[in-house]
Amino acid sequence: MNNQSDMDSSEFLHSLWYVSRSLMRFVHKAALENDLSIPQYSLILAIAPHKEMTQKQIGEKLQIPKSTLSQAVDGLVQAGWLYREPVQDNRREIQLILSEKGVALFEKMSAQKGSIHQTIQSVMDTLTKKQCTEIQTTLLHIADFIEKETNTKEIQKND
Repeated sequence: MNNQSDMDSSEFLHSLWYVSRSLMRFVHKAALENDLSIPQYSLILAIAPHKEMTQKQIGEKLQIPKSTLSQAVDGLVQAGWLYREPVQDNRREIQLILSEKGVALFEKMSAQKGSIHQTIQSVMDTLTKKQCTEIQTTLLHIADFIEKETNTKEIQKND
């Protein structure tokens, strides 16, 4: 018998889907409230803790198509929330830097009553540090496993 003998895969999948759907509703609402597209909102959330990242790093982190990422970056640059600069030793790579205005936007979004940050922190406050770490490790394991399975199936399909 497998590790999840008490829970079948459809129940497990439903719980993951429910969390994902709830998060996406939250993100959609927050993006709209801040006059951002979902990719722009996601980009601000991803880059803010680092203040700057390469466009390639952001693309890998967010897992969105290059054209969608490029449009999001263009909109954020035009709004003055982000700067674009070529990487010093690699002119083909672009460094994305959060402007002061972008930092202020992130801080405003984080401080908004019921923001995703506050909500996730509230969830984390109900758990022990060990539980939080275990959940994060488990979710990353699931994501990596699914990603590997998807890549394996794509390779087999193309053979």
